[in-house]
Order: sequence, then structure tokens, then C-alpha cells
Amino acid sequence: MQTSPDRHEYPAHWEADVVLRDGGTARIRPITAEDADRLVSFYEQVSDESKYYRFFAPYPRLSAKDVHRFTHHDFVDRVGLAATVGGEFIATVRYDRVGADGMPASGPSDEAEVAFLVQDAHQGRGVASALLEHIAAVARERGIRRFTAEVLPGNTKMIKVFTDAGYTQKRSFEDGVVHLEFGIEPTDRSLAVQRAREQRAEARSVRRLLAPGSVAVVGVGRTRGGVGRGILDNIRDAGFTGRLHAVNRAFGEDLKEIDGVPAHRSVRDIDGPVDLVVVAVPAEHVPEVVAECGEHGVQGLVVISAGYAESGPEGRERQRALVRHARTYGMRLVGPNAFGIVNTSPEVRLNASLAPEMPRPGRIGMFAQSGAIGIALLSRLHRRGGGVTGVTGVSTFVSSGNRADVSGNDVLQYWYDDPDTDVALMYLETIGNPRKFTRLARRTAAAKPLVVVQGSGSAPQGHTVRATRLPHATVSALLRQAGVIRVDTITELVDTGLLLARQPLPPGPRVAILGNSESLGVLTYDRCLAEGLRPQPPRDLTTAASAEDFRAALSRALADDTADAVVVTAIPAVGEGAAQDAALAEALRSAAAAVPGKPVLVVHVELGGLAEALSAAASTGPQAGTAQGEAAPAPAEPAPRGPAPVHPSATPHPAPAPTTATPSRTAPAPAEGPGACSRLIPAYPAAERAVRALAEAVRYGQWRREAADPGKVPEYDDIDEKGAAALINGLLARGRGFTLGTEETCELLGRYGIHVRRALPAPTPDAAAEAARALGYPVALKATAPHLRHRADLGGVRLDLADEEQLRRAYAELTELFGQPEELRPVVQPMAPRGVDTVVRAVIDPAAGAVLSFGLAGAASQLLDDMAHRLVPVTDREAISMIRSIRTAPLLFGWRGSAPVDTPALEELLLRVSRLVHDHPEVVAVTLEPVVVAPRGVSVLGAAVRLAPPPARDDLGPRTLPLY
Repeated sequence: MQTSPDRHEYPAHWEADVVLRDGGTARIRPITAEDADRLVSFYEQVSDESKYYRFFAPYPRLSAKDVHRFTHHDFVDRVGLAATVGGEFIATVRYDRVGADGMPASGPSDEAEVAFLVQDAHQGRGVASALLEHIAAVARERGIRRFTAEVLPGNTKMIKVFTDAGYTQKRSFEDGVVHLEFGIEPTDRSLAVQRAREQRAEARSVRRLLAPGSVAVVGVGRTRGGVGRGILDNIRDAGFTGRLHAVNRAFGEDLKEIDGVPAHRSVRDIDGPVDLVVVAVPAEHVPEVVAECGEHGVQGLVVISAGYAESGPEGRERQRALVRHARTYGMRLVGPNAFGIVNTSPEVRLNASLAPEMPRPGRIGMFAQSGAIGIALLSRLHRRGGGVTGVTGVSTFVSSGNRADVSGNDVLQYWYDDPDTDVALMYLETIGNPRKFTRLARRTAAAKPLVVVQGSGSAPQGHTVRATRLPHATVSALLRQAGVIRVDTITELVDTGLLLARQPLPPGPRVAILGNSESLGVLTYDRCLAEGLRPQPPRDLTTAASAEDFRAALSRALADDTADAVVVTAIPAVGEGAAQDAALAEALRSAAAAVPGKPVLVVHVELGGLAEALSAAASTGPQAGTAQGEAAPAPAEPAPRGPAPVHPSATPHPAPAPTTATPSRTAPAPAEGPGACSRLIPAYPAAERAVRALAEAVRYGQWRREAADPGKVPEYDDIDEKGAAALINGLLARGRGFTLGTEETCELLGRYGIHVRRALPAPTPDAAAEAARALGYPVALKATAPHLRHRADLGGVRLDLADEEQLRRAYAELTELFGQPEELRPVVQPMAPRGVDTVVRAVIDPAAGAVLSFGLAGAASQLLDDMAHRLVPVTDREAISMIRSIRTAPLLFGWRGSAPVDTPALEELLLRVSRLVHDHPEVVAVTLEPVVVAPRGVSVLGAAVRLAPPPARDDLGPRTLPLY
């Protein structure tokens, strides 16, 4: 890499792949001596104007001295980075450390001069902004805290790069040059700018995949059958609006087309640009295809081919090489081992997937890491019977396979501001970057519902993700904190998605129940109670109820201010048929349309015709120009029903014959766009499914209302942040990771206003008596050995010892029962006020970040896992909800006549612990147990703190894609 005079080895960890403003990718890496030819070639392609702006004078070519200077760095005081595409430079940036006099310097000077040069063909792509983020991170690592830059006034693009970065700047003008100076420590504004750029770039990279102007399928057979030919047929039959090409190197020279699609032997032979290539060739031939695509300027790949990480270590290396190869040319990649992608927009109509039928256009976005689950999702949304009945459409669908590049995070970035998607459904086998996912999920959920089925936490063989040490239940709780609607099964995913797509959010948990079956109403009532809703007594309309009776009853229920949602239960009457089903559906729709702010659900038994009639309209989203929950006008007549199920294996029951013409494969179904029709009423074949979906919608609606005012992280005057930092630094000088002793723990916690009740060791009965005299009676005698700690049920704790006689008797009992004092490690502690024993924990997970947990001590938390979890820093509102969210919370609020405890003091303790681990990431674990919450005040009786160097935080650094 570098030559011997250099002071540091090549910093490979500075290498990164980034997504640029237009959705393409580039590689950022340090410049080395081996880059001399690349630098010269790059400079020759820069315009004279750009050279003038860089050197403030005409500078047509680089001298040998220039080339040596710009390619030889010590990676400390002189650093150069290059952005590359296809192995060639498209931009460079460098810094030189300078002293107070502006001359070259070395440490401890913390200032450096920075300069950029971007090839004209790549200006406007956000290359300089990405390079600034990375060179700033490098500089901070090398002890530099400020950048200076001199820019000609006419170089407005570069001035904008600096001013838009979000750093606090000083600007001056002297001798015809603009002088800029700014600190490079991340600020709230610079992180906001960085994340906004990240969202736009990653969304555009997905948009380039989902809305291509031209598509080529590589691996198309000359005869029907085979994956490549099937995908070509699917794209063509869906009515793709762009240009389509078939590619196979085995095609003869005289073969010009396949079923009307132009045929080519290589991607290179295609005239004009190709935006997307679907690769369906054996894995050993994929590298050649990727090279052809890169050389032709292809923007993205969907790799259907298998034989990668899912096949073992050799395949994993092949997958890494595939990703590196694709990114070399600036391409994003879905897969490998992918099921494909779908975009039902009328402007695109792309079915580049293994699904033989184009999904019905709609407003639900779907992402699945598993192809099999993707098939099940599409089938469940479209089939008649066996699941939630009725047709619901899809806006976009991505099945990422091994998820080597494009992930759920990328698709979330796209859905966030996609006007065609109202609800997002995701099946995630793993979460590769939980910290980023929760951040993106929180932002997305504030705008539109996000429903997720999360895998058990064990990564499939094809996935390479960072491991989290957090239990699966904890990760689920953190997702809910971020606004994610977390469900357990694909059925629940679809049930909840249908309700959220078709109905407004309920304003509260109060549920009215009406119908023509008393028993079905009671069953629905019981399920509402089980889900934490507040149902009203069911109203029985009797089996003789007519459609008009249903309409009148539903109108009254919706007009009732004490009801936030209505569940209608219906069973068939003897002799009823399709006409009665249609009449009932119309009656329910007309009543619901009159009060559009409340959701309506139907639980039906053996009323398939009713479910179809309720779903006869086409839209799953609100009309354009109306807020969620506002009614849309009813259509003059029902729209055609959707296509057949997408996969025979996923269709246990045949779809019933349609009452209107079913769209053919060559004529896409009518789009479900805003304003297409009236609000649909979802119908469910079981009460528990309807109520579970409604409960999720209620909880999500509450989260949306609370998210509008998330609270604040309070400041406390008695917190000594600097003193705690000095103490931590001194302690870490002793080692890289260890648990603090008792005195050190108490001192550190005390800096944050967390006071632990003093406990004195009692290695002998005399020592115990002396400790008790020092502390004052009454006291407690505790065994602190690991197998007895916090186990009052085993008899290792003696409380309310009022004098020395009782203390010595208790000491003798403990040693007789459990062994010698050196085994028991007994301590004496003053008695705390009676109250409820709780436990507070905080831990820093390398993948998810810092997590604060709370529960009742003992069996509730240990056996039942009744714990609440929140990401740090916790706000005052989150602390309040945290205490109230555990199932055993009534014990804190006067359950069965007991005295309510001091929950405000408990909330303050939670907030102080949160501040400690947030301010000092070196505090990697804190346990306070037990914390006795009395009617007045809290007492921390036991505490443990672990210190270690904090895990690296990739969310505060520059934008990068996962490295392979």
C-alpha cells in the first residue's frame, strides 16, 4: 500500500460504500501511492473551470511533484480520500493539518485545511457532501476538531457544500477569497442534514429499481419453462410500460426476438440505456453478467440466482464478491436468491418476480426477506376464502432473498414519502441494523402505519447480520416503542394491514358491538376485554334483523360519543342468498360513510357473499385531498374483482367465480388510487381476528397521539456529569472491562443523584453487631453470595432486626442453614421504608444501543418476564408509560386497597439512570436491585455497574452501506 516513510499503516476501516443523491453508489477509500495513474486520468477529465476553482489559477495538468504530493500521505497530518466508480476516481478530497500560522503542522494542532475536486460529469450527485462527512470523521479520529477552506466567490457549488453541511461556521472575505472555518464535531443540525440526505439518497436508489425505464432479463430460455423465461413472461404480461429485453449468450446470431421481446446475446449488445437487469443464470456465471451490466451503465440488479450464502461458507464468499462487484459499478442489488420486485403503478406496471400474476394495484407496500413468505403474503391478500376475504391491492412489493445489499431499511426510506403507499407490511427474519431500523420506523410510523412480523432472532443461513444480545421480547418492545405494530403471524399481518388500509384510526379503546347473533356478540365482547379494549354490552338485533335494521343500529352506534369503533357481527338467516348479502353490505357502507371518523369491522359466519360485497369497491386508501378517516364518495357500481392467487401452492381453496369480468394477464386490473371508491369495510371470519386487528389499531392510534408530544429529557441541577466522566476515565485506566466495587459504584451513581443505601460487610457476628451500631437499628442481614442474592424466598434475608440479640440470632440461623460466612458474604443494611420491590436495569447492546428496563423484582420479572423496555435517552413521558406498561403495574397504584407508592420518585430514578448511560457510554451495564418504592420516596438497596470501552456507534458517523 504505502511506502516505508509513511507513519501509519493503510487505514482499511476508512473504506466505505455510499449511496449518492441520485441513488447510485460510489466507493470511498484512502488515496495511496498506487493511485498515481488514476489521479492523472481523473484530472485530465476535469474541466479547466473546475481546475481553476481548485487551484485559483489556470492549472492544465499535474506535475510529477503534484502527483507525488497528492498520492503520498501519512494518514495523520495529510490524508486524501477518493470516491470511485468502476475503479476510477470521480472525486477527491484531502486535508492538511495546519498550525495557527496556517503552515503545515502536526499534533497537537487541531486544525486542518480541506479542499475538494469533483469531476464535472459527477457534480450535482452529492459526491462532495458524502466526502465531507467521511473526511470529517477521519479528521476527528486523528484529533482534528476544525476545518478551514478557501474558496473563490464564483465557486458557489463548493460554498454550498460547506454551508449546507449543518456545522457552525465563520465566514470572511479577504483578497478576493472566501475564507470558511467550522468545527467538525457532529451537531444536532449536522446529523439532521446527514439523515435527510441519507433518506433521499436511499429512497432514490430503491425508486431506480422499482420504476425503471428499461429492463433486461438475463438467462431467458428459447423455449417456455425455466426461471428466466418465466420472469420475462411475467414482466411482459403485466404490461410493463418501459422497454423490455431478453438476454442469453446461447441465442443464435439470427434470433432477433422472443415472443415479441427483442433478444440479445449480451447486455452490451442492447442499444440505449438499461436501468434494471434481472439475473437468472447459475451463480458461477453471475460475475460475467455483473461486469457486462456495469460496463453498460446499468443502475440496478435483481439477482434471482441461488447458490450464495444460503448454501454455506463457499457461497457466503461468493455473495460478498457479488456485492463488492456490483457496488464497484455504482449499482444497487436485490438478492441474491430473491423472489423479485413488483410495482403496480399504472406508469410502471412492473412484475419482475416469480409471481405468475400481477398483484392488484393498491396502496399497501410489502417487504419480505423470504420468498416463500412473499408468496404467502401476495396470495393471502388476493385469494377468496381461507383468510381475510376481499381484494386488497399492493403498491410495491420487494422480496430481498439473502438481503446482501438492499434491505428493509432501504425500502422503509422509499415508503416514507411514497405517495402511492398508505400502509407498510414487513416480514423480517432478521434486523441487520436495529438502531437504524428503529430510527427509520419511528419516522415512518409517524406518517403511515408500519406492521411487522419479526423472526425469532436466529438468522437464516443466507443472512449476515450483527448479533444482538437482547432477548427477542426486548427487541419486540423496542419496536413497539418506535411505533411499529408488532404482530406474530402472517395472518395477523394481513388482518391488521387490511383494517389500517381500509378504515380510519380509532380515537380510543371504546367499542360498540351489534349484530344478529347474541353468542357471537358475547364472544366478541370477551375478546375485546382480553385485548385490553373497553367494549360496551353487545346489542342483539335478533336473527330476524333486516339490512335496514343493521343500517339503523350502526348509524346509532357511530353517532354515540361513547363509542370509538364498531364491530358488526352477522350470521346467515335461513334462505338468505346473494341479494340479501349485497343489501346488507350496502346498508353497512352507507351508515359508515355518514360518520367517517370511526372504524367499522364485520365478523361474519358463513357469509362469503357479504365479505365479497363489502370488498366490492377497489380502494384501500383515503381519497386524494382527504385526511385519513374522511369519507370518499361511493362508486356508481362495484369495480372488477382481482386476479387469481399468485401461486397454486399457496391456494388451498379455489377462488369463487367472479360476478364481473376478471382482468386478464395482459390487461392490468384497475388501480386502487386515491378517490377510486368509498371506504371499504374489512370482514373477518372469526371474532378473535377482528378484535386483535382492532386492538393493534387502537394501540397504534394512541402511539400516534403521544408521538406528537414525546416529552423531554429533563435536566437535574445536582448531576455532576464532568465529575462522573473524570471518575470513569480514572477507573478505566485500570482495565478494559470490569464490574465496579461497592464504594466505586456508590460514588459513580451518587454523581447522578442516585443514592444507594449503605451496606457494611459482616464477616463475623461481632462485625455484624458493630455495623448495626454504626448504621442504627432496625437493620437487615443479607447474604450476598451469587446463589442467594435477591432470593428472600430462600431465607437469605432477615428483616426488621431491632437489636443486637435478634441480629446475632439471625446470623447464627443463616450460617447454620447456608454455610460459613465466607460463603454467604453477609452484609448489614439499615431498614428501608416498606414498599414494592422493583428492579431497574440498563445495558448497552452493540447492535440496538442503550436500553433501559424496569419491572417488579422477583418472580414477576424473572419468571414471567414482565419487564418494560425503552431506548435511551428516555423522556419524561416515556418514563411514565414505562411504569404503567407492565402487567403487574396495579401493585404500584393501590391494588386491593394497598397504599399507592411514590411513582413520581420512581420515574425520576429511571430518568437519572437513563441520563447516566446516555451521557457516559462507557457505563455498559447498570443494575439496581432491589429498588423499594414506598408511599414516599424510593430506596436503592443494591447496585452493580460495569464499565468498558463503549461499542462503536455507526449512527453518528458518516453515511455508509454495510461492508462486504
